[in-house]
Amino acid sequence: MLWIDTHTHLYSEEFEADREEMVARALAAGVEQLFLPNIDEGSIAGMLDLEARHPEHIYAMMGIHPCYVREDVEEQLNLVKAWLQQRPFRAIGEIGLDFYWDKSLLAQQYRAFQEQLALAREYGLPVSIHSREATRECIHEVKGLQDGRLSGVFHCFSGTLEEAREIIDLRFYLGIGGVVTFKKSGLDKLLEQIDLAHIVMETDAPYLAPVPYRGKRNESAYLPLAGEKVADIKNLKIEEVAAITSSNARKLFKML
Repeated sequence: MLWIDTHTHLYSEEFEADREEMVARALAAGVEQLFLPNIDEGSIAGMLDLEARHPEHIYAMMGIHPCYVREDVEEQLNLVKAWLQQRPFRAIGEIGLDFYWDKSLLAQQYRAFQEQLALAREYGLPVSIHSREATRECIHEVKGLQDGRLSGVFHCFSGTLEEAREIIDLRFYLGIGGVVTFKKSGLDKLLEQIDLAHIVMETDAPYLAPVPYRGKRNESAYLPLAGEKVADIKNLKIEEVAAITSSNARKLFKML
């Protein structure tokens, strides 16, 4: 039984003490491929180092996270463009909008998101979208640029059923992780009405650990715990969830 973690920050300083052991635990748990979204300029070196050490299992994305956008966003975007010209990446991410933490740089957030969506079209790459308290706005931006060339995932999806269906109509996937194990998340009711063909699994490690590790450091080895909950919701065997969501992930990242 093999899994794909479509969104994990393995380069995080929270793994500094046991990073290689953590990767080994993930592989031992059957999580065979791990996709790393970039955050900002400071995360690139650690991310690429991990990818170089585990080229058959770890894959890097390139992008600027909306919470790390600065006033000099054009310089940040120029760096993203330079890296995309320099070497291949599996996706553009983590990009999007975040209305939860800080709205002081909304113009820069929108500029970064729109430009990185355009880059995704140009390079034929999927995107990994962060949409905390901004799902509707992110859908609007994708719709405005969707000409058949955009694809990707709304990572850590937490929107409504209507929003989920709009995202699916845009040919995007829904990223589901540890939050599905939380009693009051509401994702169980939503997933009952969404075909598994539109779901990919993720951890967002070191954040959002599933029950029984909720509140503690998350890691990719915990992905099957979220998968088990999805299997319960969909009344499927866990092996089926692993197979279907991993196939979806390979389609998402164009690895078929």
